[in-house]
Amino acid sequence: MVAVCLEYVDNKAEDIFIYCSYEPKMYAFDFFCKINGNIVHKHQLNEATKELGSQHNQVYDVSRERQSAALKIGNQNLMFIHNKCEEFNKEMPTEMKLHYNVKQNSLKGQYKYDLIYSNDDELLPDDIFDLWFEEVKQNNL
Repeated sequence: MVAVCLEYVDNKAEDIFIYCSYEPKMYAFDFFCKINGNIVHKHQLNEATKELGSQHNQVYDVSRERQSAALKIGNQNLMFIHNKCEEFNKEMPTEMKLHYNVKQNSLKGQYKYDLIYSNDDELLPDDIFDLWFEEVKQNNL
């Protein structure tokens, strides 16, 4: 999952934040990054480089097709993890929040095993992802 995110940002991110969720019959995968000191969604990568001015010529491919491909691979990886958990009779986490520090080559994770959104009529995985994004963004200031 880290590799697909690194490839998506052309290995130029400072940090990558990966959100994975599995609750019965539903997989969710998404990510955001820290680039040039800014916490940005995957579709905002080019906005993070605009403030550097014309001397910075990095342009990211943030097309819908590329975003969709990255999310598809992430979901496939999540399904693979689920299959491995079943194979070894281990409980599958309902939520994984992963933080990859690129410079330190360090991966830290937070895991939950309780249902988070399945028992809520209004809450969706995207809502949890957006809350985490805002939390990380606020703490980055």
